[in-house]
Amino acid sequence: MTDHPGVFLVWGDNTLARRLASELINTYAVPVTVIVRSVDADQAPDIADLEPETGDPDLRPVLVAAARLTPDVLVRAGVTEATAVALVERDDVANVDAAMMVRELNPTARIVVRVFNPILAQGVTAMLGDCDVLSGSEIAAPAFVAAALGDDVPTYVRLTDEFLVTAHRSEQPDPDDVVCGLAVLDGRAEPETLPADAEAADLLLVRRYGEPPRPAPRPARLPLRVTRLVLGRRRLRYALAGVAALLFASTALLAHLRDLNLWEAGYLAVVTALGGIEGEVTGGGVEHVVLVTLALAGVALVPFVTVLVVEAVVTARLALASGALTRPVAGHVVIVGLGNVGTRVLRELHGFGVDVVCVDRSADARGVAVARELGVPVIIANGNSAEALRAASVATARALLVLSTDDVSNLETALLGRALHGGRLRVVLRLYDEAFARRVKRTFDIDLSRSVSYLAAPAFAAALFGREVIDAIPVGRRVLLVAELPVGAGSDLEGRLCPEVDRPNEVRLVAVRTGRIGQTLWTVPQRRRLVRTDRLIVVATRAGLAGLLARTRPNPDAPPLPEPQPLRLLARPADPTSGSDSP
Repeated sequence: MTDHPGVFLVWGDNTLARRLASELINTYAVPVTVIVRSVDADQAPDIADLEPETGDPDLRPVLVAAARLTPDVLVRAGVTEATAVALVERDDVANVDAAMMVRELNPTARIVVRVFNPILAQGVTAMLGDCDVLSGSEIAAPAFVAAALGDDVPTYVRLTDEFLVTAHRSEQPDPDDVVCGLAVLDGRAEPETLPADAEAADLLLVRRYGEPPRPAPRPARLPLRVTRLVLGRRRLRYALAGVAALLFASTALLAHLRDLNLWEAGYLAVVTALGGIEGEVTGGGVEHVVLVTLALAGVALVPFVTVLVVEAVVTARLALASGALTRPVAGHVVIVGLGNVGTRVLRELHGFGVDVVCVDRSADARGVAVARELGVPVIIANGNSAEALRAASVATARALLVLSTDDVSNLETALLGRALHGGRLRVVLRLYDEAFARRVKRTFDIDLSRSVSYLAAPAFAAALFGREVIDAIPVGRRVLLVAELPVGAGSDLEGRLCPEVDRPNEVRLVAVRTGRIGQTLWTVPQRRRLVRTDRLIVVATRAGLAGLLARTRPNPDAPPLPEPQPLRLLARPADPTSGSDSP
């Protein structure tokens, strides 16, 4: 790969910063300087220990330690000569503040900012010019949703003029709509991505027409939920059953003793129990006993039932206000951890119409307010406690998503949830460490684990080079990137045939946007040569996208495009008299 001027700057000492630094060093072979709070903070020691796979000592990351990011720290890190800067701390406001400082110090640097809040993201993009705003949780969330629901939910890729969707070959999509083969699954431990033989692929990328299907709006269920919760209290059910039994028995006796029909006897029994009838001296002794029993029962039971009803209603309202589970659920998804990733996953699952129950130890977690806004039950408790998982009805759940940032705690919660379920619970873990994930798979037979930083880092790295990553398609723990790249003037690909873009297991060209407005060639022409006005839509692995960036990079010494020649039909006709001798 050709050398890049300056360095690439990364601010952050979290897992995303470490993955991003590794991606830039090993995939793109560019020098990286990482600003951390201290050399011992979080992932800083691991960042310092990163070794380039090529063995080039010049590519080892340089660490700059500073407890607080200031313009002086940025200058010391080399921001004035930096080609691109990635700001990937966990705090949205701190990242935006850092982006403004970078822009003041280097008006031309490419800036990539990690921001969770979508409204803030739009404002930053408009304000800072050459800047991309990405959310790691937004990139990673579809992978967790797909792992939790299996084949039930496809991955949608929205382009400006089309949208694509993943489909399995068993669904028998129309061959004319198949864009490319994504992976060979076939029960393999590690899927083969972008196979040379597209016919062998089980997972396909398919064109769809119209809008993606939207779930039907959920009806408001507040009154029904209150009723269920009130009637679900055991003592109240027993009390109501006792009152009903007494009234039925009294109705039958009064109908027999007074020769009344059931309606009249029932009316007399009810008003007597409620104290609405005066005593009578006429009638037999049995009738008097029945009426006195009804009156005494009414005096005793009506206040008792009133207290139970009031208690149940108040408890129900408090449960609804706090977001706790108010009804029995089954076939739902339990989410443990409502941070950035958990919140995104919650929104996606709710959007698909899936019932969700959430668990988080903190009532102030980012996703708790979102869950209550959506009407999703939230259990405020430690996720790795049996009581919390029982309260979330994990025994009847279809899947358990454990999304906290602690790998060991996540594994503990997963094992406990699986034990409480008793059956074959679908468990999806958030695990950062690849080696730990492999050991968990071998030892505990939990093969559904995902890493947020692993899924998000390739998109951040590509954005640092000014390349648009449209979407990411999860394939197991791996990710395929859908990107759009221009064919640079004088690049290696200019003048080559379209099929030469493809690299088995790395890059697949799916469409070409020509220089003409609105023209996209979805059937890639085999004999067409690429020109510098073309834009390529590709599906690629991380390494494949890095290689394609090098092949499409413009050459500063490329000759300019020749001026278009006017059509002959539009050229001015020659004067037939010109050049002839005058008489």
